[in-house]
Amino acid sequence: MSANINAAAAGQIALGADLEVNRLGFGAMRITGRSVWGDPPDVATAVRVLQRAVRLGVTFIDTADSYGPDVSENLIARALYPYSPDIVIATKGGLVRPGADAWSRDARPEHLRRACEGSLERLRRERIDVYQLHAPDPKVPLEDSIGELVRLQSEGKIRHIGVSNVSVEELRRCERLTPLVSVQNRYNLEDRHSGDVLAYCESKAIAFLPWAPLGSGGHARGSGASRALQGVADRHGITVGQAALAWLLQRSTVMLPIPGTGSIEHLEQNVAAASVRLTPQDMHELR
Repeated sequence: MSANINAAAAGQIALGADLEVNRLGFGAMRITGRSVWGDPPDVATAVRVLQRAVRLGVTFIDTADSYGPDVSENLIARALYPYSPDIVIATKGGLVRPGADAWSRDARPEHLRRACEGSLERLRRERIDVYQLHAPDPKVPLEDSIGELVRLQSEGKIRHIGVSNVSVEELRRCERLTPLVSVQNRYNLEDRHSGDVLAYCESKAIAFLPWAPLGSGGHARGSGASRALQGVADRHGITVGQAALAWLLQRSTVMLPIPGTGSIEHLEQNVAAASVRLTPQDMHELR
């Protein structure tokens, strides 16, 4: 792997008026155990992955209290504390884990307050750079959930607010209460259901964080889009995953991909995608 790979090659993106990060980040979900539950099989390797990501120019790290639960945030602090001043850590609250394969929504204000304060303690931070509502809770008015984040922000515990797994209508409701700096929805070459949300983010200069940017492995399953992606990858002499990340980066200037991995080799492949430039023909074939 070239010693010159660096996430800065993807360019930069603003998060509010006071933060700027390299436009290829790292998602810290997969540094936990199987099913995003418990410790990883090799804690030392997980720590090295995080440290290597920073050395490769990654300045934006996304996590959540539900990853582990608590494991991802603890590992980030173990690997990176004291933090470099250019590192931005975004975390999320609003999902709970009753078991290894269970994810439940809880966006009650009292839960979000406990979740945020727990994240502050685990991450060893006095303020969360970007705190995201992990998902709206159908049992709780969205305004109540966002309102609590605004209160936490006024108390100095949150710097900027973001949301995840939302519709355009929900985005508009959130923006009536507070400015948003990020939206995190599932989006990749084969799943573009959040295209309208992406367009809304473009119109408001809000960073869009596509989760499952590689389609959870779906790009290798032989669909038409996958065959086109393989052709692009072959022309550039890169992996299918690198081609998929390059497509995301060129798809929109507000795109901030956060591919995650527990492997240093895979991490380096992902970051190398920051330097890939697809041609107009490539983008046409992947349209």
